[in-house]
Amino acid sequence: MARTEPTATATVEPADAVAAKDDLAGLEAGLDALETVQSGRTPFSKTFREKIFPPLTAVVLVILLWQGLVSFGVVDDPTKLPPPSAVWDEVQTAWLKGELLGYIWTSVSRGLLGFFFALLIGTPLGLLVARVKFVRAAIGPVLSGLQSLPSVAWVPPAVLWLGLDNSMMYAVILLGAVPSIANGLVSGVDQVPPLFLRAGRTLGATGVRGLWHVVLPAALPGYLAGLKQGWAFSWRSLMAAEIIANSPDLGVGLGQLLENGRTASSMPMVFLAILLILIVGIVIDLLIFSPLERRVLRGRGLLVRS
Repeated sequence: MARTEPTATATVEPADAVAAKDDLAGLEAGLDALETVQSGRTPFSKTFREKIFPPLTAVVLVILLWQGLVSFGVVDDPTKLPPPSAVWDEVQTAWLKGELLGYIWTSVSRGLLGFFFALLIGTPLGLLVARVKFVRAAIGPVLSGLQSLPSVAWVPPAVLWLGLDNSMMYAVILLGAVPSIANGLVSGVDQVPPLFLRAGRTLGATGVRGLWHVVLPAALPGYLAGLKQGWAFSWRSLMAAEIIANSPDLGVGLGQLLENGRTASSMPMVFLAILLILIVGIVIDLLIFSPLERRVLRGRGLLVRS
């Protein structure tokens, strides 16, 4: 009788199982990437190529376009569009007189100090509105209305209330920035997943502990967005106050420099003030808010160093 030997049969996995394994492997690789701590500094060449060179290129293109409009006679009236060289001469003149840094410091010191006060007021106010229903019903619409009110509208009453001094400047900054900071925190608290709150209560994080360890960390992205918007409002409020309010006791900030250029019909001075206001806003964002935003996103696994 013929002997029969068992034949080996190949096991073929279904396509769905293979796809599921591939998805699982990709998920594990992604989680490993999130948990991996990158060590070492980013090479300067890469930083220059990705973060410094693009804005420099944009600035150079703008200056070339600006010079082209003047050189080719597209705008041939220097009282409307001065050449870049005229603005540079204005920069050199202000620097040689020792006034350039004074213009910048006068406005930046006011803006940062006023924003700090707005932070101290807007944060607890936002928490109160977010956590107490009666306060939200009473104050919430008012905060939204104040946020939409142009900050320049506060300058005349602030001058009448407080006079022409720095307290008037700080009052205008507070009225412009506090609603944005408070509303940003309210929005962040509203977006906290209920599961986080239940988990916190289960672990004993209730009351102030739950607020500090659960609510605030979870609401941080919305709060940070409110801070950025609050700084923008405070900076614009300050510029409006410096343009309108004029007194020797206030010194000369960037807004007053802009108004002085208009009064003297000096377009180079006007452009100098505009450029300085723009540069200060960009520098504050790059030095303060962008690092905070990257840190928050990286802490949540939304931004992985490459």
